[in-house]
Amino acid sequence: MALPKRRQSSARRDKRRTHWKLSAPVVMECPNCNQPKLPHRACPNCGYYKDRMVFMPKES
Repeated sequence: MALPKRRQSSARRDKRRTHWKLSAPVVMECPNCNQPKLPHRACPNCGYYKDRMVFMPKES
């Protein structure tokens, strides 16, 4: 099996890893209750999705 002839420098390694960033999750405001929620998902606070109730939220 082939092996590298020379050790790769840390600068070269880090250049390759520059795109390994995490992105922050996108959060939007629920049009029904104005609480933050993930897009394209039912609101966990009020249970609405696209102007209709999908589930009853738990009382806490």
